Amino acid sequence: MNSIHRWLCHGAVAMAACGVAGAAAAQGYPAKPIRFVITYPTGGGSDYTVRPIAQKLSERWGQPVVVESRPGGSAMIGTDFVVRSAPDGYTLLLSASSEVSMNVVLFKKMPYDPVRDLQPVTLVGTTPPILLAHPSLPVKSVKELVALARARPGALSYGSIGIGTPQHFAGELFKTTFHIDMVHVPYKGAAPALIDVIGGHVPLALTAPTVAIPHVKAGRLRGLAVTSEKRSGAIPDVPTIAESGAPGFDIVQWYAIWMPARPAKELLDRIHGEIVRIIQSPDYKQRQLEAATDVVGSSAEFLAERQRADIEKYRKIALAAGITPE
Repeated sequence: MNSIHRWLCHGAVAMAACGVAGAAAAQGYPAKPIRFVITYPTGGGSDYTVRPIAQKLSERWGQPVVVESRPGGSAMIGTDFVVRSAPDGYTLLLSASSEVSMNVVLFKKMPYDPVRDLQPVTLVGTTPPILLAHPSLPVKSVKELVALARARPGALSYGSIGIGTPQHFAGELFKTTFHIDMVHVPYKGAAPALIDVIGGHVPLALTAPTVAIPHVKAGRLRGLAVTSEKRSGAIPDVPTIAESGAPGFDIVQWYAIWMPARPAKELLDRIHGEIVRIIQSPDYKQRQLEAATDVVGSSAEFLAERQRADIEKYRKIALAAGITPE
């Protein structure tokens, strides 16, 4: 047997051994408690999204699935913890899109590469920012807002929940798409932004729909559009910016599940299958719809492509808006 033949045979044996080991690991999984890491404090959107998944996994697998909050560092502390964990299925991550796509654009240095060092599992769901107007502003549609902004360049301002958020990027894309000039007013969260737009201190805001919907229904604010490509299931009567003269306009916050990179395929397939069955159940979909999140439940490949596409999208928006990485 020549050396090349021996090398090929040894490689085939090694691959077969890895496959057997991966299958065995998946069959014996889980044999101990599982940690589901979130990168924001408990009680927020990440916690609301993941806790029922963890509960159902615990029931199905007969092992505790503990939700563990590791906030801080622009969501990089918790993500870095997961990246440095073993890819054995006992440490999972529930992330928002900002920490695995926007952060690549906003920071010169990160302790990890979110594309290389994380294994996508599934895209859980999406929630679009909503463009709001104070009722005193003489606009009832995106078309009317664009006309007013063009007639009064630089005179209008919009609030967001902070610099470098999906709401901020949506506002900057709105400006460049329609060639208008509006002033960005960043706030530290949705609540203070809503207080100021309801009080008439800023005429417009882009914020999360969950906190805005009650004010829209009560008539305190006017919902002009959502920034997703398709209408939100929670507020289907509010049009999209895409259908209001900007085809392809699509900025959403999304939640996704990840593992440390390079797990055994059989293990990934098992975890993916169990989680997707849970999030596509009618009960989970209805729960998320009440939080203005449209459930997806995608393949791992779809999530990987969505992450790459969003990074490129945000790079272009940042360049056009003059947003420079820290």
